[in-house]
Amino acid sequence: MWKLRIIGLGGLQAALMLFTIGVGGVALDAAVNSSPAVAQSVVRQIKVVGNRRVEPETVRTYLRFTVGDVYDAGLADESLRALFATGLFSDVQIEPQGSIVTVFVEENPVINQVAFEGNSEVETDTLANEVQLKPRSVFTRSRVQADVQRILDVYRRQGRFAALVEPKIIELEQNRVNLVFEITEGTATKVKGVNFIGNRAFTDGQLRDIITTTQAGWFDFLKGTSVYDPDRLNLDRELLRQYYMKNGYADARIISANAELDRDGSGFFITFTVEEGELYSFGSITIESALAELDGESLRGELLTYSGQTYDASRIDKTVERLTLSVAERGYAFARVRPRATPDFYSRTIGINYVIDEGPRIYIDRINIYGNERTKDYVIRREFRLAEGDAFNPLLVDRAEKRLKGLGFFKSVKVKKRPGSAPDRVILDVELVEQSTGELSFGAGYSTSEGVIGDVSITERNLLGNGQFLRLRVGGSFERAQIDLSFTEPRFLDRNLAAGFDLFHKELDQTDTSGFRSRKSGGTLRLGFPLAEDLWGQTSYSLTRDELFDVNNNASLAIRDACGDVNINPRTRGGRPIRSPDCQDTEYYTSSLGGSLTYDKRNHPRTPSSGYFLQATTDFAGVGGDVQYVRVQGEGRAYYPVAEKITLVGRVIGGHIEGWGGDDVRILDLFFRGGETVRGFDGAGYGPRDIRTGDALGGQTYWAATAELRFPIPFIPDELGMSAAVFADAGSLFNASKRAEAVVDPADLRDESSVRSSVGGSILWNSPVGPLRVDFAHALTSEEYDDEQFFRFGASTKF
Repeated sequence: MWKLRIIGLGGLQAALMLFTIGVGGVALDAAVNSSPAVAQSVVRQIKVVGNRRVEPETVRTYLRFTVGDVYDAGLADESLRALFATGLFSDVQIEPQGSIVTVFVEENPVINQVAFEGNSEVETDTLANEVQLKPRSVFTRSRVQADVQRILDVYRRQGRFAALVEPKIIELEQNRVNLVFEITEGTATKVKGVNFIGNRAFTDGQLRDIITTTQAGWFDFLKGTSVYDPDRLNLDRELLRQYYMKNGYADARIISANAELDRDGSGFFITFTVEEGELYSFGSITIESALAELDGESLRGELLTYSGQTYDASRIDKTVERLTLSVAERGYAFARVRPRATPDFYSRTIGINYVIDEGPRIYIDRINIYGNERTKDYVIRREFRLAEGDAFNPLLVDRAEKRLKGLGFFKSVKVKKRPGSAPDRVILDVELVEQSTGELSFGAGYSTSEGVIGDVSITERNLLGNGQFLRLRVGGSFERAQIDLSFTEPRFLDRNLAAGFDLFHKELDQTDTSGFRSRKSGGTLRLGFPLAEDLWGQTSYSLTRDELFDVNNNASLAIRDACGDVNINPRTRGGRPIRSPDCQDTEYYTSSLGGSLTYDKRNHPRTPSSGYFLQATTDFAGVGGDVQYVRVQGEGRAYYPVAEKITLVGRVIGGHIEGWGGDDVRILDLFFRGGETVRGFDGAGYGPRDIRTGDALGGQTYWAATAELRFPIPFIPDELGMSAAVFADAGSLFNASKRAEAVVDPADLRDESSVRSSVGGSILWNSPVGPLRVDFAHALTSEEYDDEQFFRFGASTKF
């Protein structure tokens, strides 16, 4: 008599095996009776024993033999495998007795409930969606182990490589079980260091600013970017590649991105290996049209790539998109624009020929969006320059995918194409994985100008899934307190317009420099729009309430005059002012229109080493309110790489304010300048001053210029984020208000347009709490009434 029995991973019995055959991890044992009579028996009946939920006929369908067949041990073995593969049974036995074959089965239990315990960092709903075992599904140990691995993968994506998951089974009646996953989350595995190998054109600090992964620091518990995430590492490789391609390195490759866990398992060290290649410029730029009646030269106005300009792959992409849209507007909906690059390795130039031809006539059937649980559909669809029914253009689809990635709302974005309802139709499936868009941050420090400083901000970049930006910031110091609320709609009226508003309240203590305190409250409505590539314009309207209070009894007459403490007889102008007994708090309203132009050609958003930045702003006050003035300001910065990791920086700033309609400029609207423009001077350290009281009175005109050479500090590793600089500053502030000239004794008023200058050195540190710098400056030229300052410490001024 033959006796075959198979024991699965869920088997609860043990068999005395005469011999064992291992099959795919399943133990197959057989008690063998070599009787030839039994082996050649004809099966007359098949019985099924032990089944509760599964019908006997269902079991018989998986057998490889049936009634009337000669019993065969090989077919019985295949039957065991087929029954076990269903996942319905934990144990199966086949026993032939003469002409009757009995199939004994032990069913796997049914899951009544799936629960998770110990999870606090990951939502239960997230884990429930991840596991495959659900209530009313059949329990098997192999499926449980697979779900354990899925849960661990979820935690590893969040940087918790120390997480442990232990499944527990609670047996119930009627062959049912409750499945509980007991989770020990462990601590997040942080990124202890991010290093780069092979980079010469850009420092480690500059490249760290480009990638999304950050090194662990003092306050990294407020953000998740310092937690190791393999998916984020892949994104960082692409960001680095795009950055090099944008800055002229057409052959740049990110060879590897390795993450090594340190010995104690507490953190990762990430190393990017870069192969930069040579720096290229654009060579000849041509347009070749294969379309009838379309002259390629007529499209030259759409080009953003110019011969002699540093190679920029992003400009090629933008040019192709602009050419495609322009050709489509001229009636060629299926036209394709393909850039053909011709590199010249000797001259290090790359010529670009934009070839325009006819593409296949395919239309978009549907655009389906998946994975946007929070972000609304219209926020995603507006990044497409296409809609259902439009001509399908692979380029525009690719650009839409890049724009979606650029929003920063999604961890991954994939746009897939599949056949539509007809041969000339396609369906686009947009598959998204969302990521956190909120951030809580705060900083603290010390400044020689303000003492202890600190700020807290809450930022949401995708407000309620609408793609809107909202930030609330509270900050202050011993001399300043302020709160700001900022809101921006990046696609106002579904156009390429950025509209928003700012609400603010600020109190400033200028007692030490000018003998008064002030506060400013109000709001601004703004509308920004692109004028050309890298050129941005903005218009605004502001309404503010300015208040002057707590004026020192010994303050300058010009300041006390601002709060109504001084009267002058018009017939004796220039005579001795008459003081009132008390200085009252003074407030007034300013209603103004503003505008600005910004042109940015820097190669890096935070720490540029080449390029330039230009900005001009103007404000016109007098659209209602209590004051009337025109204020104009401008700034220009230039960056030049002198050598590897050595950058020469130049900056020029200036401004002027002038009253109109007979109005003088009020003291709170004047410019006060000091060490933030010309180092070596204290806050409000130079400019018009009452030498009798020592109070700074502010000026209507200022200018300043800076030349600074930045370089790494020898023997200090780049990963510390420290560098040094030597600088020379010059500037001036002059032209006191007419009221100050009227009330201050000419012998006490000093208002010189002479140049103040200084030289010195700096230590800069990209610290975990933000950029800091220490300046040591010596004033070369100054006036005797200026307030000088040799040592200055505080937050770094970005320029």
